[in-house]
Amino acid sequence: MFLDISIACLAALILGAMFLPGLRNRARWRAMITPLASIIGSGFLVLGPILQTRFGMLAPLVMAALCGLAWTFGAAVRTNIAAESRPRTPAVVRLQAVAQATLAFAYVISVAYYLNLFGAFAVALTPWHGPLAGNLVTTAMLALIGVAGFAGGFKALERMEYASVALKLAIIGGLLLGLAAYFTRQAEAGALILAPASTGLWDGLRLGFGLIVTVQGFETARYLSKSYEAPTRIAAMRWAQILSTLIYLAYIGLLSYLFAPNPDALGETAIIDMMRVVSPILPAMLVAAALAAQLSAAVADTSGAGGLTGELSQGWLAPRQAYLVLVVAGIALTWSADLYAIIAYASRAFAAYYAAQSALAARHSTGARRAGYWGLCLLGLAIAGLGTPAEGS
Repeated sequence: MFLDISIACLAALILGAMFLPGLRNRARWRAMITPLASIIGSGFLVLGPILQTRFGMLAPLVMAALCGLAWTFGAAVRTNIAAESRPRTPAVVRLQAVAQATLAFAYVISVAYYLNLFGAFAVALTPWHGPLAGNLVTTAMLALIGVAGFAGGFKALERMEYASVALKLAIIGGLLLGLAAYFTRQAEAGALILAPASTGLWDGLRLGFGLIVTVQGFETARYLSKSYEAPTRIAAMRWAQILSTLIYLAYIGLLSYLFAPNPDALGETAIIDMMRVVSPILPAMLVAAALAAQLSAAVADTSGAGGLTGELSQGWLAPRQAYLVLVVAGIALTWSADLYAIIAYASRAFAAYYAAQSALAARHSTGARRAGYWGLCLLGLAIAGLGTPAEGS
């Protein structure tokens, strides 16, 4: 009971602190919210059980590697932000067009990813939980977003971003407190679990490639140029990645030694069943965080995909029409692929985008940095070709 009260109080304190004017009105913090919201999104909830089940006690190392890879791709994007004021050569213009087209495609898949998680968590604590009910909810939400986008009703939904991030960070704070307390109890009882990895080196590497999307989102800082200058966006992305890395490492570092790996129980909402053991209030809190995170992320990516598509087609396909195309594609993915396959598809799409960004950064760099970015471009292409779903590993 004391732990439950402590979790609730900490979550309430963090939520209140997020709305303090001194923090909320700080330009760098507000710029940081968008990439932070994307990085610590839906992936946070599915990533823990996947890594804990497939990699056992090595899961924290895999998480550190994922965050490190995201940081290097982030460095490429930051280099491109810093070079925005330079004259653009024809080669740079072509690379930028390729990057934008790839990102628009990645957004289409990521919206399906977000809303499939929304559907799974929406029915998780109901008598109707299961794939069919989840897919029906996902389809309804895709249709709602499509209608809202076509009717121009996104503005009201977009205003949810700050509130959803505040709620999500507050609940994550409570989750980490609960995990830390349970970890301490298990350590004192000598009951921590040091499970070996159940995935081989090659399959584990490909699975890691397929999970890139769970630490994606930092690139959104690049597209805030109408609101923030380049130095602010660079700093916002850097700090968003640092904070999200600390949160991810704490989360995976605690979770990995508390439960015996159970591949049969690996599902979209596996984290809810795990947290029932830690605290009875955490499952409901996680569902609330999931619903807020998925809806706001899906709206943001739908809006981004519509805008990019309209720009790339030079007005041939209006954003409103692009929203409908996106919704049809999302519904098709929902009924033809499971969540883990969609995660892998999204990871491949974003890896291709990061490869294009790395090639662009190489064009803006010299010497060893240029060679490093070309190497990162090749790695992005390898990830795009080799990433596999968690259930297929």
